[in-house]
Amino acid sequence: MDSNGSLNSSHKHHLLTHFKYVDDLLSDVESVLVSSGSKSPFPKYRADLSPVQMKVIRDYIAQIRAQMLQVLKSQGISPPEPDIPATRSVRVNLVFADIAFDECRPDALRGYGEVPRSAIQELNGLVEEMRGLIRKVSTYVAEDLGEDFQERLRRLERTNDEIELLKTLERIIDDRGLVEFRSTLSTILDRLESNSFQIAVFGRVSSGKSSLLNHVIEMNVLPVGVNPITAVPTRIVHAAESRLSVAFVDKKPEIMEVARLPEFVSEQFNPGNSKHVTRIVVELPSRRLHDGVVFVDTPGLGSLATTGSAETIAYLPQCDLGVILVDAGSTLTQEDLSTVQSLYQAAIPALVLLSKADLISAEDRERSVHYVSQQISTQLGLNVSVYAVSTRGEHASLLDGWFEHEIQPLCERHQELAQQSIRRKIGALRDAVEAALMVKLEIAEEGPKKDRERLRAAETQLRSATGKFEEVNAWSQRASDEIRKLGWIALSRAAGEIADSWFSEEANVNDAQQIVVRNLTGTATEGANQIFNKIRELARELSNALATVARALDASDRPGHEDLTSFAKEVPRFDTGPVQITLRRSFLAVLGKAFTKRRIEGKLLRHIGPSVDDGFQRYGKMLESWCRRTLAELHRQFDAHADAYRAQLERLTGAGKAGPEDADTIRRDLQTLSQFHPELPVQPAR
Repeated sequence: MDSNGSLNSSHKHHLLTHFKYVDDLLSDVESVLVSSGSKSPFPKYRADLSPVQMKVIRDYIAQIRAQMLQVLKSQGISPPEPDIPATRSVRVNLVFADIAFDECRPDALRGYGEVPRSAIQELNGLVEEMRGLIRKVSTYVAEDLGEDFQERLRRLERTNDEIELLKTLERIIDDRGLVEFRSTLSTILDRLESNSFQIAVFGRVSSGKSSLLNHVIEMNVLPVGVNPITAVPTRIVHAAESRLSVAFVDKKPEIMEVARLPEFVSEQFNPGNSKHVTRIVVELPSRRLHDGVVFVDTPGLGSLATTGSAETIAYLPQCDLGVILVDAGSTLTQEDLSTVQSLYQAAIPALVLLSKADLISAEDRERSVHYVSQQISTQLGLNVSVYAVSTRGEHASLLDGWFEHEIQPLCERHQELAQQSIRRKIGALRDAVEAALMVKLEIAEEGPKKDRERLRAAETQLRSATGKFEEVNAWSQRASDEIRKLGWIALSRAAGEIADSWFSEEANVNDAQQIVVRNLTGTATEGANQIFNKIRELARELSNALATVARALDASDRPGHEDLTSFAKEVPRFDTGPVQITLRRSFLAVLGKAFTKRRIEGKLLRHIGPSVDDGFQRYGKMLESWCRRTLAELHRQFDAHADAYRAQLERLTGAGKAGPEDADTIRRDLQTLSQFHPELPVQPAR
C-alpha cells in the first residue's frame, strides 16, 4: 500500500482480476438459470429450480455485482471496456456450427463403419438443410438486420399510415417465432426509410440490360461485354456530381470515381464477388434521373457467375417495378416467366421489354409482342405490358418512346407510387402471416395433424431429395473432369472408323476429315448427355418430392413438373474448331486393319492431337461451369418452394409448440390483423 493509504497498481490489478473471475462465475450461474428453462433438445441441467428460486438468485447476483462495482469505484478502478463485438462472436460460433454439420456427411461417418446406402441421401439432405439455416442466420447477422424493429417503427411513426400494422406484424412474428418473415419485414422497413421508387431491370446474360440503362441515362457508365458482368445489383441515382459509392462486408464504404465501376461489378475483376461488395450506388447528373427514383442494374439470371444470380433473386423483393428484358431474337423461357411470377408474388408489378428489336422486322416485332403477351397471359394469368425496344441507330426511338410515355410519368409520381408499392408489400406480408397463424390455430384447437406419419414421410422425402444435390454436383464435376481427357479416345475411334472405311468396298479416302469431326463431336456429346440426363433425373426427383409434400400439406401453390425440369436446359455444344488433316491410304495397309488403325491414330495424334486436347479441356471447363450454374438455379427454384414447405411441416408436426391454451391468443392476433386493410391489388404501374 502506498504511503497515502491507497492501493498500489499491483494491488488494483489483483483486485480487478479476482472480481472479473467472480463475475465470470456469476455469468456461469446465469447460464445455468437460462439453460434450465431452455427448450434445447440436449439440456445440460435438470430443471429443479422453481421460478421463485431463480428470481431470488438473479436478485442476489445483481446485488453482488453492484457491490463489486462500488468497491472498485472507491479504489479508483475502472473495469475495462469489452473489445469483442457480440456479432463477431455469434458469427464465429455459426462458422463452427456449419463445420460441425458438414462433418455429419456420409463420407465423414464411414470411419465408424459403412453407411447404409438408403441413409446417404437423407443424411446429405439433413446436412444441406442445417447448413442452409446456418447460412441464413449468418447472413442475417452480417447484414445488421437485427436492430430494434420497434425503435425503427417509432422513428417512422409520424410519416406513414401503415406503421401500426407493421408494429402488429412485428409483434406477432416475434411472439409466434415466425422467423421466415423477418427478412421481409426488414425489407419493408428499409423501403420506408428510403422512401424511393426503385425500377429494377432483370434479364438473362447478354439480354442488353446495361446497354439499355446506359441509353436511358444518356451516359456510357455501366460496363457492357460478352462475359458475365454485374456481380451485385448496381443502383443509379440522381446527383449534382458524378461519384461511386461502394460498401463492403469487411471494411468501411469507399467513395471513388465512377470510372472505377467495372472493378466491382464485372465478373472479370470481381469474380464471384470476391471483394465482398454489399452495395453499389452510382450518382449521376443525368437529366433523365429524378430525386427519389432509383434505377437498378441487376446481375444476369443464368449467368456463369452464379453468385450474381443469387444476388438478383435476393434483391428482387426490394424493388417497386420490375422490367424484364427478353432478347427479341430468342424465345420466352421458363426463367423469364418465373421472374415475372416472382415479382407479382412479391406484390411488385412488372413489364416486359423485347430488347435488340432492331434485329427483326417491324412485322416480326408486332408478332413477338403479341406472342409474349399471350404466353404470359396463358401461363401466368397476368396481363403484362410488353414493348419492343432497341438502343441502335434509328431504332433507338423505340426505347426513347417507351421511356417518355411509360417511365417518365412514373418518375414524376414516384412518391405516390412508392407509397402504393409499400402498401402492397405490407398487404402481402399480412396475408402470409395470417395464413401461418391459421395453421397454428388449427394445431392449437385440434392438436397436430392426425396424418402425422404422412407428413413425416413427406418431410423425409424432401430431405432425401435435398441430399441429392451434393451427390449430383460431385458426380457432375467428376464427369466434366473426365470429358477433358476424352480427346485421345475420340481420335482413336476416328482412326478405327477410317481404317474400316479403307478396307470396305466403297472406300473413300476423302471422307477422313468428316469422320474425325464426327467422332470428336460424338464423343464430346456422349459425355455431355450423361451429365445432362443426370441433372434432368435430379430435377424430376426434386419435382416429385415437392409434389408429394404439396399434396400432404394440401398446398395450393404446387409447382408444376416443368418448373424444375426447365432449368436443365440444353448443354453447351462442343466446338471442334478448324480440323485440317490429310490422310492417304498407304501401301502398308496390306499389313492389316489393326496395323493401319495404329498408323492413322499416330498421325492424328501428331498433327491435331494437341489442338483436340485443348478443345476437350475447354469443353470440360465449360461443362463444369454449366453444371454449377444449372444446379445453382435448380437449387434456388427448389428452395423457393421447399423453404415454405419446411416451415409448414415444422408447424404441423411440432407437438407441444402450441396447445389449447394458445388458441385464444392466436384468435386475438387474427382478429387484430383483420382490422387492417392495406391496399392489396397488384396492378402494373401507370
